[in-house]
Amino acid sequence: MNDFILDARGVWKVFGKNPDKLPIDSASWDADRLREQGFVVGVEDASFAVERGEILVIMGLSGSGKSTLLRCLTGLYPVTRGTVHIDGTELSKATRDELVALRRQKVGMVFQSFALLPHLSALDNVAFPLQVTGIRRIERRKRAEAALSLVGLKGLEHRLPNQLSGGQQQRVGIARSLIADPAVWFLDEPFSALDPLIRREMQDEFLRLQSQLHKSIVFVTHDLEEAVRLGDRIVIMANGQILQIGTPEEVITNPATDYVKRFVSGMPKCRVVRIARVMTPNQTDRDPAATTLLDTDTLDDVLARIMESEGPIQVADSEGKIVGSLSRREVASWL
Repeated sequence: MNDFILDARGVWKVFGKNPDKLPIDSASWDADRLREQGFVVGVEDASFAVERGEILVIMGLSGSGKSTLLRCLTGLYPVTRGTVHIDGTELSKATRDELVALRRQKVGMVFQSFALLPHLSALDNVAFPLQVTGIRRIERRKRAEAALSLVGLKGLEHRLPNQLSGGQQQRVGIARSLIADPAVWFLDEPFSALDPLIRREMQDEFLRLQSQLHKSIVFVTHDLEEAVRLGDRIVIMANGQILQIGTPEEVITNPATDYVKRFVSGMPKCRVVRIARVMTPNQTDRDPAATTLLDTDTLDDVLARIMESEGPIQVADSEGKIVGSLSRREVASWL
């Protein structure tokens, strides 16, 4: 049985005059009919779950509903219909105090805006959530120093936000969101305001942190390359609707709709297709003279080694057992 940290079922978010008074029968919940009545459908019947330790990326173009969905998942927006559970707590049934406690103790959030307090140092910005909850000064400073060290800002604790670069400010925001060791971490386009080079560096930093912390993460972006690089699974949205959920490989190689097909058409398949999908399965003894690849490698990861290899190519699993072989003809079919 899967261990879900977050579970969303039949989530709708409808804006307009008294959407909470809409009839509960299913026939009334048709997006086109609701729009004809003057409502704005931000999220339409979204259902999915996030496993512990998983990075789920929600992506779509501007106006697709991805940020609205994120706000429903965190309780910042009450859902019009449906349910959201975080670590066993159903948001719609939680009291205001319970929601506040949930956000302080189990949820970390990072937004595109760094939202740092300009008069506080990096250390005090990171420690601020603990100050709000009444943690003693010595303890919160100790934890803030550890969080800043974790994101690579050791030695910059006493700088004000205007003395930090954009990437450093975002690292402070990330450290602040992690200070309470949240059970689930929400990030809404956290790197989109950064220059391309810094953005790439922050993606590297994000992956490094995840390799250490193994957080359960919901990450929102409009950038397909970022989604493919970071996500264990990707949710693609348009017009408030979820069109497809799958691994990067599933979404790129087997798009569910014409819209998704157009959306992912610019992404080379070799970036996501893993060797296990391309190889010919067989179990043989290891050949020390053969080039050996891992079945979890993508074609893009090992293409240079494949091209340089003059001999046979064998494929091993994570335990080093030979599980298949690879021909250049098989590789060429995916390029």
